[in-house]
Amino acid sequence: MQLGVYSFGSIARNPVTGRIATSAESTRNLLEAIKVADESGLEYFGIGEHHTKEMPASAAATILAGAATITKRIRLASAVTVLSTEDPVRVYQQFSTLDALSNGRAEVTAGRGSSIESFPLFGYDLRDYDRLYAEKLDLLLAIDRGNPVTWSGTVRPALEDAIVVPRPAAGHLPIWLGTGGNPQSSARAGRLGLPIAYGIIGGIPARFAPLTELYRRSATTSGPGGADVRVSVGSPGFVGVEGRAARDLWWPEWLDTMSTLGETRGFAAPSRASYDRDTAPGGALFVGGPQEIADRIIELHRHLGHMRHFLQMDFGTLPQRDLLKSIELLGTKVKPLVEAELGAEPETVAA
Repeated sequence: MQLGVYSFGSIARNPVTGRIATSAESTRNLLEAIKVADESGLEYFGIGEHHTKEMPASAAATILAGAATITKRIRLASAVTVLSTEDPVRVYQQFSTLDALSNGRAEVTAGRGSSIESFPLFGYDLRDYDRLYAEKLDLLLAIDRGNPVTWSGTVRPALEDAIVVPRPAAGHLPIWLGTGGNPQSSARAGRLGLPIAYGIIGGIPARFAPLTELYRRSATTSGPGGADVRVSVGSPGFVGVEGRAARDLWWPEWLDTMSTLGETRGFAAPSRASYDRDTAPGGALFVGGPQEIADRIIELHRHLGHMRHFLQMDFGTLPQRDLLKSIELLGTKVKPLVEAELGAEPETVAA
């Protein structure tokens, strides 16, 4: 089992002065967090593309390229790239460049995006949501198959014997399909032979088992030879030295973020009672002490068979010192407990 962290960027609060970080400081904080994750033995750090003042990590490949120069072994990934509003040629070039700088540690997670801020920002129409994603994913995979690239569609100009450089040293980039739980996305990933990353932010994570079964069944019946059948899970979470203290510390940060999102998306802010249910065993929020979090990851693995679990910790204005401590505990305390039960996951798993 691989463990890791993901982030959309955050505006950390100075616990002494109360001052909120600028977006520039937020970017530098991310580099510090990735370095600590690498030093703590974690295998993965993902940066999700967002375009808001609360979550300002809009250029994942650039941040990860900086991180490549100060880390040694951690996988560096997007989590996710909103492919519908990106150009697949540039995505491939950026992550192939990251792959070179990191000596083969780059990954792309391509998703449609649950946040839609990028559509008006880059001049795309939400009515084209599905078509944009399907065609651009097709182009991204065509580029990965190798040069020259010939492709045509309706959402961007065609390519005829185009040369896309640089190329990853291993010949191909690991390209994951990211989804929040859409059955069609699970089936699509299986048919295409792609590994899948589930973002589970609410409900009961074990209920994703039918989706993972659909994914694996689709890969078996329709996937091409050599399909890369892997499942990863991203969850909100936070690790403290002691469980109750961790839940109390993280609660106002979760409330702050969910209240802000609720105002723009039309849902009510969570109550403390609902938070307590979601942070209990079986819930979607992986908040607690090291043994609690290890036990919950192990239990979820029994349902989903996933090979990687990564946590988003930096909600609200969580101070940077608390984020770094949580990352350290995930790597030095939770990881050994999980590996003692499940073992260490190899770098690649092919079907």
